[in-house]
This record gives sequence, structure tokens and C-alpha cells, in this order.
Amino acid sequence: MASIIILILTIFLSSRTLGATSRGDLFEASSMEKQHEHWMTRFQRVYSDESEKRNRFDVFKKNLEFVKRFNMNKNRPYKLDVNEFSDLTDEEFQATHTGLVVPEAEDINGISNSDSEKTVSFKYGNVSVASESMDWRQEGAVTPVKYQGACGGCWAFSTVAAVEGITKITKGKLVSLSEQQLLDCSTDYNQGCRGGIMSKAFEYIIKNQGITTEDNYPYQQSQQTCRSTTQSLAILAATISGYETVPMNNEEALLKVVSQQPVSVGIEGIGSAFRHYSGGIFDGECGTQLNHAVTIVGYGMSEEGTKYWVVKNSWGESWGEDGYMRIKRDVDASQGICGLAMFAFYPFA
Repeated sequence: MASIIILILTIFLSSRTLGATSRGDLFEASSMEKQHEHWMTRFQRVYSDESEKRNRFDVFKKNLEFVKRFNMNKNRPYKLDVNEFSDLTDEEFQATHTGLVVPEAEDINGISNSDSEKTVSFKYGNVSVASESMDWRQEGAVTPVKYQGACGGCWAFSTVAAVEGITKITKGKLVSLSEQQLLDCSTDYNQGCRGGIMSKAFEYIIKNQGITTEDNYPYQQSQQTCRSTTQSLAILAATISGYETVPMNNEEALLKVVSQQPVSVGIEGIGSAFRHYSGGIFDGECGTQLNHAVTIVGYGMSEEGTKYWVVKNSWGESWGEDGYMRIKRDVDASQGICGLAMFAFYPFA
């Protein structure tokens, strides 16, 4: 008799436990769905049908869980958050929102100079960096953060930001320049939204004797027919006379250049942590497979004594710190975090 009573109690308690677990799972699923709905409203995301919505919810859920797990470690120097890219897989995001293409068969320094100048010089070699911080945004040499959209044109945004900076520094006027002109017209190696490289974009600007404004040649998020022969490009807003590479794998040399002007750099911009970065000093684990182009617009040191770079991205203001990332500087690896010291260019007037 006692054994029967024990068996009944065991079954009863098990059913209560399973019921509680089931209710918990349902609550968690419901909560996730509500967060997805809120996220869709925030970023104005609309899906074509319920099937796509379910698939995207599954991706969003995985990304949200990753962000929550990551942020549980309070000792990390940076935080993550969901953003408008959180219903994409890493592979989908890389395919649509990066775009740096570094030739594998050529030495980086070999492609960094125009045909008329194959030697690599460094005009800032003797510069002495006097300050521990520099922010070209505060000097009025940086335009608002832009958004490349689902187009692998980061190389054009990185190029333009560097040219905008040196134009302000040397000419005294900040003008937003046209990435679309580079997508459409800089086609020597560069392939529009399918990727490109900053050095070839600089060469195009030099050869074309300038680049026009964004207002005059607005961004379309896709490669169009080059308008270089039309009257719309008669007004060139900025010119450069040349460009140089920063000595490879040398953060000290990179610091010298950034103390003088914004610099175009390549970076490995993949991985869930990088994509969901929301603030702090990024020191995440990433490699040196350069696939994204950004612009370093400053540097500084935190109150805790951590040195960092200020990076302008082209993923809109909803990503990172209003479109920017602080990334750890002066690290043991000569390539820098995510390889940002491997592949850097700067134009000059």
C-alpha cells in the first residue's frame, strides 16, 4: 500500500514539475516573440509572409540569447545589444554589409601606390605625438555617420571619410562627398556593391581630378551607370594629389598619421560580438581576415588607462556608439585588434 501511495505522489509531483517547465518555456517563447515584435516596430522591419517572419524570429532569438549571455559577464570592457541587423545570420550580414576585397596574389604595399609611384613612403615618420587623445569629430573634420545598407560598398565610405577629413583640415570646409560616384565610376578593380579597395578609389579621385558632393550624386545602395560625363559632375567638391600607406603592422606609425588626419583602414568586421557591439572599448576575439573598411577618426585613453582608437563605421547611427566604435589600441599583436594596423591608407591634398 505504501509503495502505491509513493508511486502516485511521484507521478503527481512529476506532472506538476513538467507543467511548470512547460509554462516557463511558453512564457519565455512568448517573451521572445514580444521582444521580436518590439524590435520589428523599432526598426520598421516588415516581412513578406508568416514563413519568413518565423524564420527571421528564429535567427533573432539566437542573436538575442547570445547578447544576453555575453552581457552576463560584467567584467567585459564592452557591451552588446540587439540592433537592426539582429535578424540576420553572420554569413548573411557579411555578404551584404562589408565589402573590402584585398587581392590575395599581390603584396599589400604593392597595390597601395599608383602606377607612377611604386615606392612606399611615409610622410609622417618624424611626427611626434604630443597628446594622449585626438578626436577629429571635435575638430569638425568628420561628417555624420552614414549607412551603406545591403551593399558591399564599405570601401567607398572609408575612402570618402578620409578625403572629407583631409579636405576640411587643409581647405577649412567640411563637405559630405559622394560614395555613389565611387561605386559607379571607380571600376578599376573595384566592383561597386560586390566589393573594392580604398587605394583604387583614391587613384580614381586623383585621375578624375576630384570627387563631387553627396547632394550632387546621392547614394542609391546599388551600383548605377557612371555619371562622370554628365553635367552633374561638373562641380568637383574635393581633390587630392596623392595617397600613401601606413607602415604595415605598426600601431605607432598609425598613431602618428591619425594625429594628423583621419585614416582609411581594413578590419575583420565579422562575428556576432562585433556586429552587436553597443558601447565600451572593444577587445573581442577576432582574426585578421580583412573584409571590411572603416575610418579611424581619433584615439584616446579611458579613465581606467585603456588606450583606444575611435572608429567611424558605415552601418548607421543605431550601431555601436552612435555609429562609432572604440577599439583597444596598443595591443601585443602587431596587427592590432581585428587586424586594423595591417592595411591603412591616407590621402593628402
